[in-house]
Amino acid sequence: MRHKKKFNHLGRKSQHRKAMLSNMASSLILHKRISTTLAKAKALRSYIEPLITKAKEDSTHSRRLVFSHLQNKEAVSELFREISQKVGDRPGGYTRVLKTGPRYGDNAEIAIIELVDYNEAMLEQKEEQKGKTTRRRRGGTKKKISADTDKEEPVAEVKEEIVKEDPKEATEPEKKEE
Repeated sequence: MRHKKKFNHLGRKSQHRKAMLSNMASSLILHKRISTTLAKAKALRSYIEPLITKAKEDSTHSRRLVFSHLQNKEAVSELFREISQKVGDRPGGYTRVLKTGPRYGDNAEIAIIELVDYNEAMLEQKEEQKGKTTRRRRGGTKKKISADTDKEEPVAEVKEEIVKEDPKEATEPEKKEE
C-alpha cells in the first residue's frame, strides 16, 4: 500500500527517477524552457524550485548541495551566475507549467515548463496590460450629481405598474375560451 507517499513516482525506480529529474533540471536551467509530459513537468517543478532557492545564497556549501542534485558544472554555474540574480527578489514560484495539449502517439498530456523571468513575450504583454487600466462596474443604479453638492447620489428607477380599473378582473384569473 502507498499510504502517505505523496510524490509521483513516474513509473520508474528511484535511481532512474532521480537521474531523469537531474537531467531535466539541467536542461531547464540551460535552455530556460523545455517541453515534456504534464506529470514530469509537475515533478520537475517540485524538484527544481528548492534548488533555485538555494542558489540565491552564493556560498561554497550551497553550490555543493546544488551540484549533488544536478551533477552538471555548466548548469550549476549558470544557475548561480544568471538565474539567481534574476530571481533574487522573488519569494518563490520560479517556474511556470503551460499545458499544450495531447501528444499524437499516445495521447499523453504535453506541457511546457519554463522559468518565469525568462519569458520575454509574457513580460512584454504584462507591461502593456499595466498601462491600460480601466475600471468597470455593473450598472444596477444610475448616479446623479446634484447641483448644490458635488456628491453622487443614487437615483431610484421608477417602475410603472398597470392597474386594472375593474377590481373583479384584478383578483380573478382570466379564463381561456375553447
